[in-house]
Amino acid sequence: MQDGCGSINFYPASPFGFGGQNTTSLTSTSGNRKFRRMLTAESKVARTEIADPPNAGLNFSWKQLVEPVEPFLQTVSQRLIQQVHEFDPQIVPYAGYVLNGGGKHLRPTILALSAGALGEVTDAHVTAAVIIEMVHLATLVHDDVLDEAEIRRGRLTLAANWGNDIAVLFGDCLFAQALKLAASFPTPDVCRAVAMATNTVCSGEILQTRHRRKFQVSRREYFRVIEMKTAELFTLSCDLAAFLNGAPAERRAALRQFGAAFGTAYQIYDDCVDLFGTEASAGKSLGTDLAKGKLTWPVLLAWERANAADRACLENLVENWQPKNLSAVSELLARYETFEPSQEVITRYLERARRALRVLPESGGRAGLFSLADFLAQQTGALAVCI
Repeated sequence: MQDGCGSINFYPASPFGFGGQNTTSLTSTSGNRKFRRMLTAESKVARTEIADPPNAGLNFSWKQLVEPVEPFLQTVSQRLIQQVHEFDPQIVPYAGYVLNGGGKHLRPTILALSAGALGEVTDAHVTAAVIIEMVHLATLVHDDVLDEAEIRRGRLTLAANWGNDIAVLFGDCLFAQALKLAASFPTPDVCRAVAMATNTVCSGEILQTRHRRKFQVSRREYFRVIEMKTAELFTLSCDLAAFLNGAPAERRAALRQFGAAFGTAYQIYDDCVDLFGTEASAGKSLGTDLAKGKLTWPVLLAWERANAADRACLENLVENWQPKNLSAVSELLARYETFEPSQEVITRYLERARRALRVLPESGGRAGLFSLADFLAQQTGALAVCI
């Protein structure tokens, strides 16, 4: 393994066929000249092209999907554990608990596939993935405090173990450590991009908190919030992957479009799981968003469609939330047929994501990103069985 931006062949026998081309070093003069104008490349989703269709009859597991990038993910996990010792010795127990907590590592997966779509995966991509994962984990630590959550990923949250004060302050430490690591790159632009994305994520969380129990929130505002609080880190993952491979502006913008669209679709799917899924598949209690007054897309759609009496009923159920209220909310969601429209919105965003990939050359990474979109479509369709 090499330091900095040296090439690493993570995929010697990958079925997606990664590897082969050298990357542009972050320290190269041409790479730095390109960076500033590429950083501001537009990420509006192209609307004129027809998306590649999802693979009909596709059925595979998450394990199968990430198998080609598993060596990369293992390296990211190892680096996260190494970061534990970058904290004050008395803080190490908290750092170890959070940074060694497992998870899907979805953002590192997207970063690795995006890198593979435009060249070779390097050690710099590992560092970028660690940075983004630490920012993500920091937001989860803070979320658990705000939501008074006791369980995450099948174990007690940091707040449940050590209290809200420790959790809030350690979340701050994680943000700071991520920025410190970002500052280790030869160019300040990486740190600036991470800082800007972190600011956007936190701003989205603030707006979501302000919108709690406010049924009059517009559709535009709802989507704006989830694009900020969730899709932003997916966009950053794609963006840094492309930059670190010296990608031209058009391809970098395409990957940003993919990240934004896929991240938005993923958040809507996650919102649907909380209402239409099962506790076994969700790995947590259902209705947790409603318990904190978070109004997600299916609930807002039901309120839009409901008559005056049912609107008042839905508002009362959320305002005076108890776990038993979930069944009554579910009845209203079914009465106003909110699942299929929610699924259609996810499908549209996934179509945008696939369409963005069409400008990229055929490669293992590109194929992997298509498969990722297909997998989310598959998981969304599986929710219909639960209804």
